[in-house]
Amino acid sequence: MFISPAFAQGAVGTDTLSMIGNFVPFILIFVIMWFLIIRPQQRRVKTHQEMIKNVRRGDTIVTSGGIIGKVTKVTEDAADIEVEIADGVKVKVARAMISDVRSKSEPVKA
Repeated sequence: MFISPAFAQGAVGTDTLSMIGNFVPFILIFVIMWFLIIRPQQRRVKTHQEMIKNVRRGDTIVTSGGIIGKVTKVTEDAADIEVEIADGVKVKVARAMISDVRSKSEPVKA
């Protein structure tokens, strides 16, 4: 009796232009992130994969664990290579664990 019923009011002034204006900052943030973070990372990954693919026998490499050695055996279809880390000490290393190729060698003649 003393309380009047409350009615839902319609949204006042909501048009598509103001809705688009609300999303502009989010779009700008995504574009900035794309050019500053995502795109350079994709380039680094691509160059690293190319470097790993081009490892040959005789190259000096550095693994992600910090081991420096000379590649003694590479097979194209295998996921690992053989590396000599000291005189007579050879280990198998996964190709994905190569972090750097320090010196490229001349192609080995068959």
